[in-house]
Amino acid sequence: MTLALTHAHGDRITVAHEATGTELFAYVYRPEAAWEAPKPYLHPIRTLSGAVVTDYRPNDHRWHKGLQLTASHLSGQNLWGGNTYVHGEGYLALPEKVGSMAHVAFEEVSAAGGGAVIAERLTWHPHDGELWAEEERRLEVSEVDPEAGSWSLTWTSAVVNRRQEPLRFGSPTTHGRPAAGYTGLFWRGPRAFRDGQVFSAEADGGDLMGTQADWLAYVGEHDGRDGHATMIFEHAPGNDHLGDKGTHPAHWFVRSDPFAAVAPSWAFHEELVLAPGDTLSRGYRVTVADGAWDRGRVAAHVRGHAW
Repeated sequence: MTLALTHAHGDRITVAHEATGTELFAYVYRPEAAWEAPKPYLHPIRTLSGAVVTDYRPNDHRWHKGLQLTASHLSGQNLWGGNTYVHGEGYLALPEKVGSMAHVAFEEVSAAGGGAVIAERLTWHPHDGELWAEEERRLEVSEVDPEAGSWSLTWTSAVVNRRQEPLRFGSPTTHGRPAAGYTGLFWRGPRAFRDGQVFSAEADGGDLMGTQADWLAYVGEHDGRDGHATMIFEHAPGNDHLGDKGTHPAHWFVRSDPFAAVAPSWAFHEELVLAPGDTLSRGYRVTVADGAWDRGRVAAHVRGHAW
């Protein structure tokens, strides 16, 4: 069950499952093209059998990179990458609005006892480089289960507003485009996963765009090899909306056509406003599994792996 961790300083950290020799993922933190809103990302992500379940710089959206944390509309800036949505005008090339998330330092990089941890400090910036936010990010690999053919990644982020005014997290939908509430943690699946099967804790298929559920699963079929893979996305029960009473479950941004994509959106229908000095904390778990899991098996897996 041992995991091996390799750090190519200034570039990436890879985590591999020693028993199978499979590199589970690479966490890439080197700066990239400014127009794509540079930020760290995970790609490739693989199942235990070695099948790739992420895409990188696809020709339709060059800024889609595996699994990454994004902010598509942030107080007038675009930390998502590419063109910026402007209501009534569509997507426009506005490079002066494209910001970035920058690696500062790693607090912990370790692998022991069948798990691995990457703890990082980052800063968020508009195009002019001003400091807008500081983030503490923690990625933990756990629950590596060769018998089930699955492993899990827990992602937690705490983002502190360092401006003297509120940070306003939005999306194309909060700016007028229907069914485009993408922002926050975002997964882009391989091209072969188009037209995959999607279901959630609340619905066994159908149009799940903009719905709420504790978890959502995406089943895709591979090119180049036989078989399927299942991605399970969970929204941490402790996530809240800046201290409001009760939980603030995700509104799912999910597409299977024209490409595979999932995001538990921070701001699908309405903006999320973060006051100066306040912290936005979010936690997610992503399970990567070999095979086409049905809804019952996914539900049983989620029940058996408490946060």
